[in-house]
Amino acid sequence: MLKDSPIISVSPEIMGGTPVFASTRVPIQTLLDYLKAGESIDDFLDGFPTVTREQVIALLEEAEKQLIGVVA
Repeated sequence: MLKDSPIISVSPEIMGGTPVFASTRVPIQTLLDYLKAGESIDDFLDGFPTVTREQVIALLEEAEKQLIGVVA
């Protein structure tokens, strides 16, 4: 999907290989946990200022494309 892209980075040296937002140490799973808990993107960005709104939107747009591509 997006591994080692401008959006997601995976490296054994960063968070033990957990997928993170590129150029950060913030796991992608953290965003998903926030959204599942009913928190907003703004809440997430407030808690993790190293992640940009553009990164979050790009991740969600790519996930949408991947999901639609699977079911279409």
